[in-house]
Amino acid sequence: MLVQFPPSFHAEPATREYLDWLLAALRGYTLAVELRHRSWSDDGDATRAILNAHRAAWTFIDEPKFRDSVRQEPVEPVEPVQAVEPASIMYVRLHGRNAAAWWDHAEAEDRYNYLYSGDELGPFSKAARDAAQREQRVLMYLNNHFSAKSVANAAMIKQQLGEPLDGEYPQEFLERYPELDGVVNLTRARTSS
Repeated sequence: MLVQFPPSFHAEPATREYLDWLLAALRGYTLAVELRHRSWSDDGDATRAILNAHRAAWTFIDEPKFRDSVRQEPVEPVEPVQAVEPASIMYVRLHGRNAAAWWDHAEAEDRYNYLYSGDELGPFSKAARDAAQREQRVLMYLNNHFSAKSVANAAMIKQQLGEPLDGEYPQEFLERYPELDGVVNLTRARTSS
């Protein structure tokens, strides 16, 4: 279960107490928490203490970086500050890095109009491999859905992880995303009898 908070949810005594209460109320579920204001990472030890006490994963979010963005490093595992078992999952949400349209856009989906390069995806693929070696289940969601960019990036990540790419992709998709040349299988021409 993803427990997602907006950037307006700042780390304060009352919100920390609420988070602790909510995670306790949801015990029994596998939890990931998405915190979007930097006050949570500015006092990361206190935030990790709450999350670790409930075995909740701190969701890694990738989005354009602003003054109040949460600071996280995707390639290094977070060390617990208490002697508790780490979260059983690693939860990653890739929103894209379209800073120009993040707050000022004609349509809400414009903010997600971003195609990650293979180099940009590399650290996330490495973090996923590392988490899997720690026997954590990896959940990675791509929210850069504008014009199927999330589909293209998912194929790139699967290739970086050495996972099979099932299915076939139309030629038009490869023309739109030439980065996928040699990564995906093209739809075979169908003959009618």
